[in-house]
Amino acid sequence: MILVTRPSPAGEQLVDQLTALGMDACHTPLISFARGKDLDSLPHCLDKLGPGDMVVAASQHAVYYAQEALLQQGYAWPEEVAYFAIGKKTACALEEATGFPALYPQGREISEQMLKLPQLQHVAGKNIVILRGNGGRELLAQTLTARGAKVRFCECYQRVPVNYDGAELCERWRKLSVNTLVITSGEMLQQVYNLAPERYRSWLLNLKLLVVSERLAEQAEDLGWLRCRVADNADNGALLRALQSF
Repeated sequence: MILVTRPSPAGEQLVDQLTALGMDACHTPLISFARGKDLDSLPHCLDKLGPGDMVVAASQHAVYYAQEALLQQGYAWPEEVAYFAIGKKTACALEEATGFPALYPQGREISEQMLKLPQLQHVAGKNIVILRGNGGRELLAQTLTARGAKVRFCECYQRVPVNYDGAELCERWRKLSVNTLVITSGEMLQQVYNLAPERYRSWLLNLKLLVVSERLAEQAEDLGWLRCRVADNADNGALLRALQSF
C-alpha cells in the first residue's frame, strides 16, 4: 500500500492515478493551506518594482492566493517587470493570472535549477519579490542577494499542519499494510517522523520512502530512514513514474 501525504487536491489526484494502474494507494494529507500574512501588503510590494525588476512565484498556491488578493483589492499585476516561476505548472498559473509570459527552468523544479537561468545571473541592483508560503526558497533568496539583488519575500499562503493522533494514525497505516511513503517537503517529513510514537518509529523508518529532492533524501537519512529514492520532479507525473519502478 502506497501512502500519499501531499495536500489536497494533488494528493487525491495521485491516489486516483495509482488506483487506475492497479496499485493500492491511500491518502492522508499532512498539511492544509490558509491565507498568508503578507497578502494585504502585496500591492504596495509590487508598486515598488520598476522596469527590469522581477517577480518569482515559488509555487502554484502562491500564485492562486496572490491573484485572489489582487482581484479583491482591484489591483493589476505590473507590466514592466519580468515574471519567473519554479516550474512549468507554476509558470502556466502565473501567466494565466498576470497575462504576461513567465520564464521557468527546464528539468527539476528546485531552486538550484532555477538559479542556472541566464536571466538570473546578472541581477545586481534589481528588486526581486518572491511569492511563497510561510518559509522556503531561502537558498534562492540568499543566492540572488549574493548576486547583488534586493530580495523580498511575500508570504501569500500558510501551510498548516493537520492535527492527528500519532498512535492512532500509525496503527491505521499498519493495518492498511502501508509499505511505501510519499513525502514532498521537509516540513512534512519531519511532521510524520514526530507523529510516530517511539513504539512505531522502527516500523516507520523501514518503510520505502519517495521524496522529491536530494536535500530531502539527506534529511531522511539523518532521521534514520533506510530505503529512500528521489523522484525526477515534484509533480504527480514524476511521482507516478518513480512509484512504478520503486
